[in-house]
Amino acid sequence: MEIKNIKKEFPIFKQKINGKPLVYLDSANSSQKPKVVIDKISNFYETEFSNVGRSVHTLAVKATNRFEAVRDKVKQYINAKHREEIIFTKGATEGINLVASSFGKKYINKGDEILVTELEHHSNYVPWHYLRSEKGAVIKFAQVNSDGDVEIDEIKKQITNKTKIIAITHISNVTGAVLPITKIVDLAKEKNIPVLIDGTQGAPHSHIDMQKIGCDFYAISCHKMYGPNGLGILYMKKKWVDDLPPYQGGGGMIDEVKQDSITFAEEHTKFEAGTMQTAEVVSFAEALNFIEKIGIKNIASHENKVLEYGLEKLRKNNSVNIIGSPKNRGSVLCFTIKDIHPHDIATILDEDGVAIRAGHHCCQILHDKLGIAATARASIGVYNDKEDMDILSESIKNCQKVFQV
Repeated sequence: MEIKNIKKEFPIFKQKINGKPLVYLDSANSSQKPKVVIDKISNFYETEFSNVGRSVHTLAVKATNRFEAVRDKVKQYINAKHREEIIFTKGATEGINLVASSFGKKYINKGDEILVTELEHHSNYVPWHYLRSEKGAVIKFAQVNSDGDVEIDEIKKQITNKTKIIAITHISNVTGAVLPITKIVDLAKEKNIPVLIDGTQGAPHSHIDMQKIGCDFYAISCHKMYGPNGLGILYMKKKWVDDLPPYQGGGGMIDEVKQDSITFAEEHTKFEAGTMQTAEVVSFAEALNFIEKIGIKNIASHENKVLEYGLEKLRKNNSVNIIGSPKNRGSVLCFTIKDIHPHDIATILDEDGVAIRAGHHCCQILHDKLGIAATARASIGVYNDKEDMDILSESIKNCQKVFQV
């Protein structure tokens, strides 16, 4: 599948926004869906739907087999050792909450330290805050440098003999900084500290191999990987699958329920309470097939070329301030324009059919550190090209004309 013709695979690009072709630059928020994913969801509901892991009738068995086949596919895609290490969640947010709750319940006590960075999305901060409030844990922050990056030496400096877990983003959704996650994991292993990685921005744009990364937990949002909303993947190393207590209670995660006792299911099943998102899981296989047909390395190379072109265009505009200059940048371009509020930027750009995000991007701690309330963010997906960056640049100039700056 050739990237240059990829937009035709996404039905949403057939429409116009305010009479202009859609330029979608909000993939860090959520990616658009290729037709194969949309068709799979529809077809599944029309011809194959049933709940999984409950009944023995034909539809139920078929749906269960399809559901479990996706677990195997995800295992292969991220190179996990065991299928039991793949846990389906509602999203990366729930995956991180699951780890914070289950690990925290068993291993976090008063005065214990949880190490995060100033780059973190609220989803990788708030769950740990609960442990601070409820159990007296201490949250330590590895500081961001002037380039919008977090260096390995800063991580090393913040680790103490009280550090119980390190929870870090793979790629910042504001500065685009790609953290040296393998080096951080290696450092943590020396001190026997588990590592959780928020892979929300990492998984859609880079090759992820759990054996090479070596982390204990890796959280993924499928809707950012051209898959359906309401679905996430949590990779959990098998030692933790066997060791940690369940996160939620309900049907599907139990072994036996009596009036005076309950025993829980084994392995990943104990973390998957209630009715699972069968259609979403089944259709996510098509999203992975879509990525594999193009090749994740080809996607990353293409996105990097588009990003570098866009950075070059915007740097020529003296009124535009690019946020961050990390050593390695993911497919995120945050910026401000002198004397124009980011929400006004986004509103004016929308009139030209350009979709970006404006705000603090669920990263208030980082924005506070930068001394700004909000930024505008253009984020790149496989369907973007250099022409989109040209349109973005011209639309920004139109915005400046409107505000006479």
